[in-house]
Amino acid sequence: MTRAVLSLGSNLGDREAHLRGAVAGLGETVIVVSGVYETPPWGDPDQPHYLNAAVLAADPAAGPRDWLATAQRLERAAGRVRDPERRFGPRTLDVDVIAVWDDDGQPVTTGDPELTLPHPRAHLRAFVLRPWLDIQPYGQLPGHGWLNDLLRADPVAGDLADLRPRADIHLES
Repeated sequence: MTRAVLSLGSNLGDREAHLRGAVAGLGETVIVVSGVYETPPWGDPDQPHYLNAAVLAADPAAGPRDWLATAQRLERAAGRVRDPERRFGPRTLDVDVIAVWDDDGQPVTTGDPELTLPHPRAHLRAFVLRPWLDIQPYGQLPGHGWLNDLLRADPVAGDLADLRPRADIHLES
């Protein structure tokens, strides 16, 4: 059985509905869902704020590429349109595969340009690490260390203050 941490984000349309749709689309693979955080855009400031969350999921038959296919399927279902001119631009739904562990609990690493694991920029993004900490308080990002340590280090620590917990939004698993 593989386990995966997926990062969810939405800043276009009904952001909450897009996140709910992603969680629902993961079905019985969902183990736990984080709280929701409102965050400023990253990498391209001229766009609305995001709602972000993290999901820990498991599937006895899924490999790393299956998690990527699932992420892409969820994005398509939410009407995601990629703008090649705005790599970090606005989107109805963004689902990133952050980390995957194999049947033995070992982290999967790959340098494949289509699916680099662990996610190559996760250690720099408070909007990924903070929700992930909700679901794995003693979690580690393979190759980078403990989530708590990453959240306290620059540049992530500076971004952490801009995250706003949204206790009014609950994504049921």
